[in-house]
Amino acid sequence: MLKYACFLLLLFFVQPSIAQQYDLVLKNGHVIDPKNRINEKMDIAIAKGRIAAVRKGIPASESKAVVDVTGLLVTPGLIDMHAHVFAGTVSDGDLSYGFGSLPADGFTFRVGVTTVVDAGSSGAKDFHVFKANIADRSRTRVLAFLNVGYEGMKGSEYSEYQQDAKYMDPKMAADTAKKYKDHIVGVKVAHYHQPTFLAVERAVEAGVLSRLPVMVDFGGCKPRLPLKTLLLDKMRPGDIFTHVYGELLDTKESIVDTARKALKPFVLEGRKRGIIYDVGHGGGSFRYSQAIPATKAGLFPDVISTDLHTGSMNAGMKDQLNVMSKFMALGMPLKDVIKASTWRPAEVINHLELGHLSEGAVADIAVLRVEKGKFGFFDVARDKQIGNQKLTCELTLKDGAVVYDLNAISIP
Repeated sequence: MLKYACFLLLLFFVQPSIAQQYDLVLKNGHVIDPKNRINEKMDIAIAKGRIAAVRKGIPASESKAVVDVTGLLVTPGLIDMHAHVFAGTVSDGDLSYGFGSLPADGFTFRVGVTTVVDAGSSGAKDFHVFKANIADRSRTRVLAFLNVGYEGMKGSEYSEYQQDAKYMDPKMAADTAKKYKDHIVGVKVAHYHQPTFLAVERAVEAGVLSRLPVMVDFGGCKPRLPLKTLLLDKMRPGDIFTHVYGELLDTKESIVDTARKALKPFVLEGRKRGIIYDVGHGGGSFRYSQAIPATKAGLFPDVISTDLHTGSMNAGMKDQLNVMSKFMALGMPLKDVIKASTWRPAEVINHLELGHLSEGAVADIAVLRVEKGKFGFFDVARDKQIGNQKLTCELTLKDGAVVYDLNAISIP
């Protein structure tokens, strides 16, 4: 009798801990997880900051907290692979610890972004400052492409630091990338306006030495350099061509023959070679005159990104979800839009622990609403397109914790 009583007492205390094995369950949401090919209504359970289960009908009684996300999309936390977050107060810093960059946490969680990749704002000389002041102090996960120029994006776009090749040291960049391998995901070259491929070649050399991909912002110059040579000869498979839908006809060749309104065939050849096409919308690098013919020809982006900085945040770009919504309006399927903002960028930067909802993965999650109606989008030339869908963020989780909640749906 005593043994039976002790068993009942033990059962009384053990049962709740067994029953509530999860910290949080998101119930009844439509899960889109491109890596795992999930595109249906499912529940997601979280425990100790990680995905514990993804299946239908997880009992609410098994979790300490439950959030009903009926009618909403549940996706991996979004990855913005091209932004500028080396914010600071250096007067000639511009994007490198200056006034052109923005604080990551102010522009990420509210649009479902949990990982942001700075696109070359810092160079080898000041990456330690970027890590200490930005990456280590942000709640957002902050990674970076290291500028091949060791001064980074210092001064104006046409400053000596960005135009003189003496500042481009491939070995110095590669050594820095190896030293900070947990934070640096690639090498960046940008804003080089000389009629030579020298800057690209030095960035690729740094990429070879560090075994990392290179992101190329094709600078623009007179006479113009041939884009075909860049995509088919100078860049390697796995390298990233950013600002793919940009257009500066007098200084930089674009992907579309605007006279014929047709995509140039070598651009698709570049994709077959393994060149990654990144949006990098920014304040001057996305035009419908390029995007409409290109997408009609099947060239949707591999990666959707913002090129976030002070010149783009209040213009046609706005934020990650706005750029994603633009591509939905251009006919890109929703599941592909999500993939281009989650799993594909994770693959490109070789951080395969991110961008998916596999059991055991870090619980970075975006809960999104697809709004229906009439929505206007405009490009950097102020050309306008109307769409009937728009993404907004209801809830963001980082490492299993709620970091943004628009309408208090996580509050009991």
